[in-house]
Amino acid sequence: MERSCQETGVRELFLDLEMLRERAGIILRIRSFFESKNYLELDTPLLSPDLIPESCLEVFETTRLFPPGSARKNQKLYLVPSPEIWMKKIIAKHAVNIFQICKCFRNGESSGHLHNPEFTMLEYYTMNAGYLDSLELTEGLFAFLAEGGNISPPFERITVADAFGRWAGFDLFQAAEKEGALEEEAKRLGLQPPPGIGKEALYDLIFIHAVEPQLKSDRPVVLLDYPAFVSCLAKQKGKTVERWELYYNGIELANCFSEETDPAVVKSFFYSEAEKKEKSCLVKHNADFDYWKIFDREEKPFPRCSGVALGIDRLIMALVGRSNIDSVLPFAF
Repeated sequence: MERSCQETGVRELFLDLEMLRERAGIILRIRSFFESKNYLELDTPLLSPDLIPESCLEVFETTRLFPPGSARKNQKLYLVPSPEIWMKKIIAKHAVNIFQICKCFRNGESSGHLHNPEFTMLEYYTMNAGYLDSLELTEGLFAFLAEGGNISPPFERITVADAFGRWAGFDLFQAAEKEGALEEEAKRLGLQPPPGIGKEALYDLIFIHAVEPQLKSDRPVVLLDYPAFVSCLAKQKGKTVERWELYYNGIELANCFSEETDPAVVKSFFYSEAEKKEKSCLVKHNADFDYWKIFDREEKPFPRCSGVALGIDRLIMALVGRSNIDSVLPFAF
């Protein structure tokens, strides 16, 4: 029996043929750009028995069933929110420049406008490179794709500290070091932080309400040097980490790190984030607590590298001048 798209939860949009061709052409040009620079294209699994714990994300869980009488037990698997967990295993073994275009999945986010539970991700890693090298590479990609349009480089660059000073009106690092200061700044800005929330959550609250709305520029804007107290697997330098995020018209398009390669730091991150995730997320998932060992091989240390994760659907929106992600997806949920 056939079911309507409304009954299945799929919003069938029937993109016109011109838009389907435009989408296919953009993805083809992305592949061409990285192949011209001798990056190896990967095709890693969309399912994983464990994930990198990220307390800010909900994931999709499924179960692999084995036939009746099998000696193997049914297995919990998870749809990847990013191919990072697989790609870094390739880097550990082969230390080559790599890229991948694949489907990724994030649960618990509102559909429409900027979010879809299934989306297309471009992720690329450059060996012997830092976050600023990846920024230059990304500007090269945009120049190649945009051909003189609005999203052509050079990107505007501003540090997170300068952005807070300009738009939130206070010194982020001074406030972060003083007990209760971030909470007071949030209240000064008219926000109502829940009692007892931590420094990172206060930062997010202020950033989302006071800083991010100011990034609605018709030119790409890069926020550089995130505070080290915001958890991530980026290399630390003093009070900041080597990280940037790229925005266009107020929409986040890409996130980049100089990748953390210290096994002790990676191990600590896994345990810390797994504990937060256990408390905050509805879908609990397995974390491979031996993952840090790929960074701890004496015979072949994990290479210095930088990685970028870029949302292709949002990039297509920017390139074709659309404001809703549904308008560039053949099917949306």
